[in-house]
Amino acid sequence: REGTQTTKLGFKMTFATRYISSFGQLSKIKKFRLFPALAGVLNDANAGGGYYKQEQTRNAHSTSALQADTSHAVEEIISATPTGGLRARFSLTAEVAVSKIFPAGFGWQSSSILAENMGFAPESMKFALTTGVGDGIGVFLGHTLYYSAKKALASGDIDMAREKDIGILLGTAGFFSGTAWQPLVNALQGANLSFNEVFFGTWVGCGAAFYAGLRCGRTILSGFLDHVDEPTYDNSKNDISLSIAIGGATGFFVGTDASYLPDQNFLIDCVGIKDKMSDLTGCAIAGTSTAMGFTTAQTVENLVFPTGKCWND
Repeated sequence: REGTQTTKLGFKMTFATRYISSFGQLSKIKKFRLFPALAGVLNDANAGGGYYKQEQTRNAHSTSALQADTSHAVEEIISATPTGGLRARFSLTAEVAVSKIFPAGFGWQSSSILAENMGFAPESMKFALTTGVGDGIGVFLGHTLYYSAKKALASGDIDMAREKDIGILLGTAGFFSGTAWQPLVNALQGANLSFNEVFFGTWVGCGAAFYAGLRCGRTILSGFLDHVDEPTYDNSKNDISLSIAIGGATGFFVGTDASYLPDQNFLIDCVGIKDKMSDLTGCAIAGTSTAMGFTTAQTVENLVFPTGKCWND
């Protein structure tokens, strides 16, 4: 009987400990369901009748060791709970600004120069579409080149097929917002609005265009790209928070227009593109403006959004 009961207790505790160690990523609900089971096993050892009471002294050391092992395993569960935090949010923010947002602004400005050289007026749809394509290509190329370099230099486990699909989705959304930018700015400036009104109007309008591009992209691309999820309620919340930050990038991009109400343009000294600047310098400043706008907007989101509620969680 002694051998049988001790074996059962040992099996219970060993199984419980291994169960905990193997599933260190359990949700909080599962963890609290598991603890009463562990407590029951310990109570069997300490509060059981008959033979266990007679052998309590002999087995005290063994029981204490089992309790210590169990306590250590429980601590492992808690310490293994995923924690993102501000560091993770800001790290991804910087990565996105470098890999996608700067290339988007650079690509838009480059394509605007191309459109002008082709004779497209800034008020024409050809100009808007050309700059939209440039924006989208900038996002796609920036994303894929960045992660190709990261895979070669730092993280060999990056799935480039997945990154390619994501780059296509984000590039599609970039095309939507990039195409909308010039017509929207033309309309707002044509209404003789203040710089701040143009700034925030562009933020909202292009942010909405980017969101529309994400949802359309998910609807169409999920049919043949393995790593693009179809539109759902859950990913719509992430798409909204990302689109808000993208709107900030497009709003700051308004500051590159040094000719419109320069006295009100609070960004003109940082990102204003002057007439005498070279094309390459202008493209670099354009990319800088979008990166600044995105980083500013995303910083606010990083600090305000609860854990698990922002796209970069």
